[in-house]
Amino acid sequence: MAINRRRFIQSSCVAIAAQALTRGSYSWAQSSHFDFYFTRLSYESGDWEVDERMPANMLNSLIEYTSLRVDIKERIVPLSDPTMLNAPFCYMAGHRLVQFSDAEAQNFKHYVENGGFVFVDDCNHDIDGMFAKTFEAQMGTMFGEDALQKIPNDHPIYSAFFTFDGPPRTSIELNGWGDDLVHNYLKAIVIKGKIAVLYSNKDLGCEWDYDFRNKRWLKEDNTKFAVNIVLYAMTA
Repeated sequence: MAINRRRFIQSSCVAIAAQALTRGSYSWAQSSHFDFYFTRLSYESGDWEVDERMPANMLNSLIEYTSLRVDIKERIVPLSDPTMLNAPFCYMAGHRLVQFSDAEAQNFKHYVENGGFVFVDDCNHDIDGMFAKTFEAQMGTMFGEDALQKIPNDHPIYSAFFTFDGPPRTSIELNGWGDDLVHNYLKAIVIKGKIAVLYSNKDLGCEWDYDFRNKRWLKEDNTKFAVNIVLYAMTA
């Protein structure tokens, strides 16, 4: 199975490069040595500098399970900076207020409406906290009140590489933090049939916030779903 997956990744890289040519600002020409790099979005209103070890853990999983050429350095780019428009994948997280400036809102909207992908994770792992309320309100203002919807647990993102029957449970949910709920769904804004904004109340970033060398102590690598997210973003 692993060999077949690697062949899939290798063949997909050609298709990904072709798709990038149609994405306007999102050409990978500036990063021709890599198939993937991780971009964290900073934003003015909240505490975006969270889950500091998560990016390295995700990147390690991509190296371990796929044949992608991965830049091992996390890139931190202000959402207001047009540089973010070139990223193949963006990550945004926090606990506090989400209130985009005009420049931030313009870049976010332009990016996702033209082929970009943003994975947004609520570090409060709840549905009533500041991040959840303000981020969802921000998306409603920008894309319409009904734009952010639950995705079904048989969505292609759950079989993009590894197979899941929905979003994996996190230890954070199971130990009773947050709203004491296990969120058995993710939400998304879908544009032209593809997820453009993937939104989690599960605090996946915190779940994956550990030194990747400690994976050997886990019965099951809990970052496998991160591989699915990236592969979906790159190939859907």
